[in-house]
Amino acid sequence: MSAPGHGREQVVLLDEAGHAVGVADKAGVHHADTPLHLAFSCYVFDHAGRILLSRRALGKRTFPGLWTNSACGHPAPGEPFLDGVRRRVREELGLELDDLRVLLPSFGYRAEMQGVVEHELCPVLVATTATEPRLDPDEVEEVAWESWADFRAGVLDGSRDVSPWCRLQVEALPEDPLAAPGRPLDELPPAARPDPAQISP
Repeated sequence: MSAPGHGREQVVLLDEAGHAVGVADKAGVHHADTPLHLAFSCYVFDHAGRILLSRRALGKRTFPGLWTNSACGHPAPGEPFLDGVRRRVREELGLELDDLRVLLPSFGYRAEMQGVVEHELCPVLVATTATEPRLDPDEVEEVAWESWADFRAGVLDGSRDVSPWCRLQVEALPEDPLAAPGRPLDELPPAARPDPAQISP
């Protein structure tokens, strides 16, 4: 296993029930027959209630140049799930997250673009931030703060072009994600659940 941020970045491979069955290098895992693996999607709001949208870097192997939710990523093998979310959001966007909660613990999808497939169990989270973005240009082309209500309406009526997973997630998310209670972490896929020994009584 590689430590987060050191050496080759790896992802956690899953069976259909969400149990870890191995690891793979991220650089080679996405292709025409991508195996199911663990990921996340995070929707980050500022304290005025605006959503941060990001446009994927043009050099990314999967779905380059598309507008999508704030951040997507993969927890490293052995890394606590929420720690992985915070790390990737910090690396990609330079943001520190407050009030990080899981809203769609069992979301999963498969999507294809130009012969490359994404195939993920991808819990969806919401958070707030008081920090301003500092972009990793290898991951994010540009960002924009927008009204959640306007963005959601555009996605739902089909007038807003976004990544396929973002469209499915917006359809499944509550009308007001910031007001929605978080789901228990034991509803996450088994590979993403906290170690019982790490949970305080």
